[in-house]
Amino acid sequence: MNTFKNTLNPPKILVLGFALIIVIGTCLLTLPLATEDGKGLSFSDALFTATSATCVTGLIVVDTGDSFSFFGEVVILFLIQIGGLGFMTFATLLFLLLGKKISLKERLLLKESFNNISIAGLVKLVKRILFFTVIIEIIGGLILAIRFSFDMPLGKAIYFGFFHAISNFNNAGFDLMGGFNGMTAYVDDPIVVVTICILITLGGLGFIVMNELFEYRVTKRLSVHTKIVLFTTILLTFSATILIFLFEYGNHKTLGPLSQWGKVLGSLYQAVTPRTAGSNTLAIGDLTHSTLFLMILFMFIGAGSGSTAGGIKITTFAVLVATMWSQIRAKEDVVLFKRRIVHETIYKALTVTMCGMMIVVFVTILLSILEQRHSFMMYLFEATSAFGTVGLSMGLTPELSPTSRLLIILTMFAGRLGPLTIAFAITKRRKAEAFRHPKGNIMIG
Repeated sequence: MNTFKNTLNPPKILVLGFALIIVIGTCLLTLPLATEDGKGLSFSDALFTATSATCVTGLIVVDTGDSFSFFGEVVILFLIQIGGLGFMTFATLLFLLLGKKISLKERLLLKESFNNISIAGLVKLVKRILFFTVIIEIIGGLILAIRFSFDMPLGKAIYFGFFHAISNFNNAGFDLMGGFNGMTAYVDDPIVVVTICILITLGGLGFIVMNELFEYRVTKRLSVHTKIVLFTTILLTFSATILIFLFEYGNHKTLGPLSQWGKVLGSLYQAVTPRTAGSNTLAIGDLTHSTLFLMILFMFIGAGSGSTAGGIKITTFAVLVATMWSQIRAKEDVVLFKRRIVHETIYKALTVTMCGMMIVVFVTILLSILEQRHSFMMYLFEATSAFGTVGLSMGLTPELSPTSRLLIILTMFAGRLGPLTIAFAITKRRKAEAFRHPKGNIMIG
């Protein structure tokens, strides 16, 4: 037992912790109390739903609003909250409430969980994270509840408001609207669209960024990480909104019937949600191929590092673009916001991207072999959505075979924890090389 404990490094504990949460969630969702018909979900459906909720993905095999009872929906909501913030955040909160000190090992776990650079100030950061989460979800929940109260009874409106606020802040994308329709009924509603877009964006920035913005009034400075996240988020959101507006403007199944204002809101929503939220106001299966491919790219990129989102992260994307630009200009150093990016960061960005691409390609090929009933675009979209923990689907998810469902479950799990975390968890501790090989020149391009 002691030998086993000694082999549990932080990445392994994170993997096992998330797996344990999924198992508990699966057991709860199989209970008769969890579904409207009183029969409970099958093990396969329960495992898929629990994984999707814990990995804050949003892919569903049964409609959340139509199939689950209040108990089942609350279980999903707790899985979303734990999965979005990380189980170590809740464990730390419990230790603090019990008056226990946070050990060095637990601080290392927090560091790995938030993908932070150092362990300094992590306990303070956890307190801030809980503060941010409570405030943002309460404000978002109240705004949505007030809006929903015009369409449904007050009690139901309050419940719907807070469910969707928690789901979207954690970038999960689960909804209670029923019929696998998502938020399509509110495609041109400015209150719902703007509120949910803000919740998704705040959840996707990352808690490190949110904390720096909170302290900016005192420090008057932002790290290069925060600057990259903010700049890239704004750039990707505006560019995607414009492109989707142009791609879908004449599509009579999506933006075509809407007013000009409705077209802008519809474009904005679908520009924000691929950054791993998974909610939708436009029918995904009716989008043009150009829009679908653009969304695949955005789902793969994801949002901020250390956030509730998935994907390779926008900092990884920014580092790769900056590296490419430096090579084109024949510059030796990669510079972002007047800061030189160290080679270790560039190597890590390349590794994460290549691992992500290999996972998506591998899963897409397997889906095309296992299913053989749909278009290649549907398989690629589904694989990328699972890896990016997005939750958007062209309608393929409910039709997947048991083997394909298991494949998507593993992809969601890998996407939430990150390829590097899982790789470090299943490999031995890295050691310094005893010697270095001589240099070799290779022709590139």
